[in-house]
Amino acid sequence: MSLKEQIQSYIPYNEQEEKDKEQFLNFINCFDDVLTRENTIGHFTASAFIVNKNRNKMVVIYHKINNAWTYPGGHADGEEDLLSVAVKEVKEETGLDIKVLDNNIFAIWSGPVKGHIKNGKYVSSHLHFDVLYLMEADDSIPLVYNKDESNGIKWISFDEAQSDSIWELVRPIHKKLIKKLIQK
Repeated sequence: MSLKEQIQSYIPYNEQEEKDKEQFLNFINCFDDVLTRENTIGHFTASAFIVNKNRNKMVVIYHKINNAWTYPGGHADGEEDLLSVAVKEVKEETGLDIKVLDNNIFAIWSGPVKGHIKNGKYVSSHLHFDVLYLMEADDSIPLVYNKDESNGIKWISFDEAQSDSIWELVRPIHKKLIKKLIQK
């Protein structure tokens, strides 16, 4: 199934996702290069909501550019299979052996990325069209993070997912992910 078909068949969880789904589809319909960073207006990313078996903790990494904690993920870089991108990003950023709990999209959101320096070059502000997948990992295994990807990694309780140390833009996304997981 193509990315466009996956987005079309995705059932939004709330009003934010309804509006973002419209935006995702409009973006796909307007541009051919939505999966690459060559599109400087925005591009697709794939992320992971990684929970423990008890469903009371989640993994967060300390994002270098946003200078705050958030869930792991990364750029599609031309790959249309966003689930495989999310799995690859989790491996690169956390080293965790994960279990994919559902091959379908778990959540979506779009958000701004501030202008920043990457590899010595300026990257203008743009949008990330983020597709999230639900995954599980063992919270008893020591965490190791990739210093090229982030400045830390940890398990946090679901209560901590709303704390001030979490990237401001993803706090409501964390809240939605947790609520959706509990209702599942």
